[in-house]
Amino acid sequence: MMKSENSQGAPCLSWQAVTLQLRTPFRLSYGATQKRTAHWIRLREDAGWGEGTIPPYYPVREEDLQTYWNRAALRTDPFPERFTDIAAWIDPDGPAPARAALDIALHDYVSRKLELPLHAALGLPEPGRKASSYTISVDTPENMAAEARRLRKLPIIKLKLAGDEEDIPRLLAVRAARPDARLFADANAGWSLQQALAYLPYLEKAELEMLEQPLGVAEIEGLGEVQANTSIAIVADESLQKPEDLLRLARAGVRGVNIKLMKVGGVGPALELMEEARKAGMKIMLGCMIETSIGLSAAAHLAGLADWLDLDASLLVANDPFEGMTFGEDAVIGLPEGPGIGAHLRKPQS
Repeated sequence: MMKSENSQGAPCLSWQAVTLQLRTPFRLSYGATQKRTAHWIRLREDAGWGEGTIPPYYPVREEDLQTYWNRAALRTDPFPERFTDIAAWIDPDGPAPARAALDIALHDYVSRKLELPLHAALGLPEPGRKASSYTISVDTPENMAAEARRLRKLPIIKLKLAGDEEDIPRLLAVRAARPDARLFADANAGWSLQQALAYLPYLEKAELEMLEQPLGVAEIEGLGEVQANTSIAIVADESLQKPEDLLRLARAGVRGVNIKLMKVGGVGPALELMEEARKAGMKIMLGCMIETSIGLSAAAHLAGLADWLDLDASLLVANDPFEGMTFGEDAVIGLPEGPGIGAHLRKPQS
């Protein structure tokens, strides 16, 4: 565990890296992995918990996160006592996952001081009975169809696609296996514009509800062209990193955006982007990385503002050291009880 404290004993942060082991290899267009490094941070003894996990496409090192948190820990001014003061307290010059961890921890801190769950302290709606999608990573069409059948109780299936000639057979095989399911697909920037346009008739035949990031990060106009040729919602993920990206996506006609706390810098920036997306008439997916229940629980408090949820990481990770948001047999998420974000360390097995 790393700990940093200023000479006056004022704001103190501790942080620790944890290797998350996945239950099965997770394959997508970027490659495959069976583990991912997450970082939790803690304010003082137990005043607020946050998480910073690096997205696979994000050009930042673990050392960059730690350098940022070390700077924050050396500050002498007290932690903010109001939500409206959090943004000013956080140094904007740092990687988004590092800022997200501090933002989540401070939102946890302030809402705990108010003795309210985060969503209530922020005046946000409860999510109600909202179901999350569950992700099936890239595999053969037969294996993905078998996995979809195994998940027969889950109403929403999200397919990772690889950008190769098997993508359409994968999608059609899963649709045949689960004619009842709502289907999402995520190409993770793996298709060309020509591919995406050629695939649209097959996607529509499979009754795909939404298609996430079919094209490269910079191809915002291309995403708009794909959207103009289909009734399927095109949802930008990797192309949305900052507020100006959202405006460009909206002007291009893209119908939706995937907002993840780790890539946008935490709860505060996510709420701002959600507001801007609504003003632009866009739909909102609330997503996650491979992360612990700290990040998932923080995101779950924003679920009442989203059209789609993709908060399934707790089912993919075998050794989550935290407890928080729950994921029911029917994929309906449950907010943790108690003030703040509601996440806490798991009790040791007796």
